[in-house]
Amino acid sequence: MEDVQGSVDTRQIPINRVGIKDIQHPITVLGKDGRRSASIATFSMSVSLPHDQKGTHMSRFIQMLNETETEISAKNFNKMLSSMVERLEAESGYIEMQFPYFIEKTAPVSGVKSLMDYQVNLVGQIEQGHIDATLEVTIPVKSLCPCSKKISEYGAHNQRSHITVGINCSSKLWLDELIKSVEAQASAELFAILKRPDEKYITERAYNNPKFVEDVVRDVADVFDQNDRILRYYVHAENFESIHNHSAFAVVEHDKSV
Repeated sequence: MEDVQGSVDTRQIPINRVGIKDIQHPITVLGKDGRRSASIATFSMSVSLPHDQKGTHMSRFIQMLNETETEISAKNFNKMLSSMVERLEAESGYIEMQFPYFIEKTAPVSGVKSLMDYQVNLVGQIEQGHIDATLEVTIPVKSLCPCSKKISEYGAHNQRSHITVGINCSSKLWLDELIKSVEAQASAELFAILKRPDEKYITERAYNNPKFVEDVVRDVADVFDQNDRILRYYVHAENFESIHNHSAFAVVEHDKSV
């Protein structure tokens, strides 16, 4: 049959990205302890298209997903990028995949175990054989306002916060390790299940560890600066304020090579 997509286009306009988006596919995420976690990722995949080619072969993206190793690691992700541009005969390509990642956590006093979910976004692009991949994770935590604590006779306003970090690494950095290092910089970490003794512990820990949104991003940045495996990063913290009808946020970005 005639390959219409492979025919010549005469408008002399190259396309930066063309592909598919929001397609779901099962994956397996490898944890630091060798644990394999099943998840479902939402993929967006695209390639460049030269000025003289009418269209790309959309079905090849889906075929590649069904044929590719579904265990997600930095090595496999880079392999997926290389395979995509080779299969679609493109000069550059882009893949973004979003998926929930679960960690079993133990409550600090009762010891009850529960699963916490974290949203992961893995973004990579390849151009002329060079791959640039960023791992982004959103980590929910608890923050307590130092100013409120200082000026109040008792109590202090506190809220749930999201810390979103994006990193580029020179070597392997496990998701569990990254999440744990970020959680430690908040007023307190969160758990899916807490008994009353745990609630007391978390409440008092946050009260004794107040932090502005500025403190949080600086503390996370300090941890990343000391990690030689992290080459480039950004830290975004957002406090969903409990006494205001707005959020407070702060951002730190750093490229260690500059």
